[in-house]
Amino acid sequence: MTELTTQTAQPTAAELVDWLRDRVAAQTGRPAEEIAADVPLNDYGLDSVYVFGLCAEIEDQYGIEVEPTVMWDNTSLAPLAEALLTLIAAR
Repeated sequence: MTELTTQTAQPTAAELVDWLRDRVAAQTGRPAEEIAADVPLNDYGLDSVYVFGLCAEIEDQYGIEVEPTVMWDNTSLAPLAEALLTLIAAR
């Protein structure tokens, strides 16, 4: 599992995708290696309730405010990571 040790660290896109992949794997019970960065999260059975929970985890980990619409607009890990990097850089 990829964990950044501080909220002030600026992750790379790859680190952020790995961190998100670990969260999706934990939620779905799948190995992280099976979670593809370009597959829509709803293909893994994740719903809106999960989106709110993941938003809270992202906020806690990176010290940013994440609106659920960010996740609905970026439905797979790769574009979601890019959108989050913008928010993290602006904090």
